[in-house]
Amino acid sequence: QVQLVESGGRLVQAGESLRLSCAASGRTFKNYAMGWFRQAPGHERETDREFVAAINFSGATTFYAESVKGRFTISRDNAKNTLYLQMNSLKPEDTAVYYCNVDDYLFRSPITMASQAFPSWGQGTRVTVSS
Repeated sequence: QVQLVESGGRLVQAGESLRLSCAASGRTFKNYAMGWFRQAPGHERETDREFVAAINFSGATTFYAESVKGRFTISRDNAKNTLYLQMNSLKPEDTAVYYCNVDDYLFRSPITMASQAFPSWGQGTRVTVSS
C-alpha cells in the first residue's frame, strides 16, 4: 500500500517562495517517476486536479506545466524517499491544495504523469498566496 504524506504548505504573500515535501512509503520509489498536482478552490472533483510537475526515477528528467515553468522546481531524494517542490515567485493563482503521486510503472518518462489516473492520493498540503 503506497502512502504519501505532503507537507510544507502555508499562507504566503505573492512573490514569496515555499518548498513542499512529499514523504513516500510502501514501495521502492527510486524506480518510479513521481509528480506534483494541485486542486484549486472551487474545483472539488478529483478530476479537476491539475498537473504541476513530474520527475523521472533518477531525477535527471523533469516536466512542468506551462503555468509554473521557470518558477517551480521539482526534485527528489531517493535515499530519503522524499519528493520536493520548490516554488518561487508565487502568485495568487497558485493557491491550491498540492498533492504528490507516484507512477504505477517502472522507469517511465515523467511526461506520462501528466495524463495518468491514480487510484489513491494523500491528504495534500494547502498553499494560499495572498496578493
